[in-house]
Amino acid sequence: MFHGTITEELTNHEEWSHYNENMIQDHKDFVFVKFSGLHLKSMENLQSCISLRVCIFSNNFITDIRPLKSCIKLVKLDLHGNQIKSLPDTKFWSGLKNLKLLYLHDNGFAKLKNVCVLSACPSLLALTMFDCPVSLKKGYRHVLVNSIWPLKALDHHVISDEEIIQNWHLPERFRTYNCRLFFNFCPALKKGSTYEDEINNIKYVISKINEIMAHNSPVLIVQRWIRGFLVRKHLRIYILLLI
Repeated sequence: MFHGTITEELTNHEEWSHYNENMIQDHKDFVFVKFSGLHLKSMENLQSCISLRVCIFSNNFITDIRPLKSCIKLVKLDLHGNQIKSLPDTKFWSGLKNLKLLYLHDNGFAKLKNVCVLSACPSLLALTMFDCPVSLKKGYRHVLVNSIWPLKALDHHVISDEEIIQNWHLPERFRTYNCRLFFNFCPALKKGSTYEDEINNIKYVISKINEIMAHNSPVLIVQRWIRGFLVRKHLRIYILLLI
């Protein structure tokens, strides 16, 4: 088991030498860090990683993520399997304007009020919080879905129109949790994945979520039909004028 700060833990771990081969000397140039299952307890040395875009610190002993405040370019943040019980305030999350994928499942969150601070995250598309005490609370999904406006997927399921529009009861195909809306957007980590692999995965996840919504959201289907109708109508008028 490792103790002390992230610097002491990482530099004494066997995987550090492998990481060090491609390490950029200045922390501010880091765009990707991946340390999973290394029993790390602190993220304090990430404060200087202002260019960080992908951060994977899963299955450790992290309790405080405030050192990530300066990592304003983050697109993906994976902190699942830690010991986090509370989240920073809205000011922290409003600063992460590019964050799209956030994995927080298997942590110690217990209060809905605390996790609702994620509503300040302006670009958050996909979130996981299953296997946390808060996920067992009544109304957990309803509260998060209607608090985090840009959110499109929560805990393995793309959000349905039924969850957003109150008292709208849809056919089985469009209902919440139906199999067409299922998508495991946080699969097991692949050993040896690179920054390019992670960026490609981010693009795939976002594209897949949008694809599922496009085919299973009545609102989007109707909007697409209306746009098509208006375009065809406009083209028909234009063709008649040319004749």
